[in-house]
Amino acid sequence: MSLLDATAASASTAAVLAERYRHVRSRSTALAAPLSAEDATVQSMPDASPSKWHLAHTTWFFEQFVLATQPGYRVVDERWGLLFNSYYQSVGPIHARPHRGLLTRPTLDEVRAFRDEIDARMQRAFERGGFDELTLHTIEIGLHHEQQHQELLLTDIKHAFAHNPLRPAYRDDLVHMRARATPLDWQRYDEAVVEIGAPHWPGGAQFAYDNESPRHRMLSLPFALANRPVTNAEYRQFIDEGGYTTVSLWLSAAWARIQDERWTRPLYWDEDLEREFTLGGMRELDPHAPVSHLSYYEADAFARWAGARLPTEFEWERAAGSRVPSPADNFVERDALHPQGATGAGDGLQQLYGDVWEWTSSAYTAYPGFKPWPGSLGEYNGKFMCGQWVLRGGSCASARDHLRASYRTFFFPPDRWQFSGLRLAKDLA
Repeated sequence: MSLLDATAASASTAAVLAERYRHVRSRSTALAAPLSAEDATVQSMPDASPSKWHLAHTTWFFEQFVLATQPGYRVVDERWGLLFNSYYQSVGPIHARPHRGLLTRPTLDEVRAFRDEIDARMQRAFERGGFDELTLHTIEIGLHHEQQHQELLLTDIKHAFAHNPLRPAYRDDLVHMRARATPLDWQRYDEAVVEIGAPHWPGGAQFAYDNESPRHRMLSLPFALANRPVTNAEYRQFIDEGGYTTVSLWLSAAWARIQDERWTRPLYWDEDLEREFTLGGMRELDPHAPVSHLSYYEADAFARWAGARLPTEFEWERAAGSRVPSPADNFVERDALHPQGATGAGDGLQQLYGDVWEWTSSAYTAYPGFKPWPGSLGEYNGKFMCGQWVLRGGSCASARDHLRASYRTFFFPPDRWQFSGLRLAKDLA
């Protein structure tokens, strides 16, 4: 490629990225719009963050890792790095995560003004062609990072609202559809050597986080995968048949947790097992929708009770194959913000993407030959590869263009506040 061609290609990439930047940033603003200043400041538990912090942190990311690399740049407020750095130890000191709800200042209006100012500076830099190829890559990372925080903004505010005795709705105009679940069936897969993961990015044709690479081969033994996620009705049967009181179904750490915290049902289910709390307020439980807000412990216990198991993340990715997320999947774009029953045909795998993240039996660890991104962004994934489990497929709060078959998210086994469910698997002789 000639220098002229390379320059033109870079300009084209920058133009596409500038439009994507505006789209992603405006969605964060729209998601936060229904929230008052009080809503946006509350922190309901150490693992969650205030909505205001999500808005500020994602903005700090672009100032810290993009704009501040430009010669002569002056930050909006040099004090805010301490407040809005998440876990980048190589960048500087960090305000303790459990205490983010104490940050009444800066105010929500000041955070919004911060976002507007950084967006204006980014726009001017795009217009003058001020970003080199490496910086464009960092912007792409920042946009996917912001989409992750959009989902966290929704799940964190849901957790906060659920603790309010008024059980307020985040929005009362959400799309609400019901559809009958198809009968449970199994898709069979023979033994095969399969390729897993994504090509290293930058370099690969499609964006992928460093924890999705390198692409490598795995031996997949014969197995079967359920055609759809487990439903609320099926999980209700597990409860009715003593699932939470049968010690043989539970891992040791899981049994200790459910005893200590007195778990008897999924997070957000009402005691009557007929209603659940949603971002649209309290609703009648839909028996055909995928069960959600399960910990790994609960997903594993249910699979054991059902005479099955959880799939490995490699089995899940093999089954996904070349499938990609589509507008028919229940992502944030559908504006339901809650799992819904499948509306497609009954053949093949359903709801592989969207609705609920699906727990796998795979520990979150490095692929053979894994190399984190260079510099501070190398802290993004690799240092969390200890004690967490992988989920696949995205949820009703995920952005469609953020997901792919190789995408790996990860949480600790007791975590329940995400839209997490399960799909059964079993071994074949």
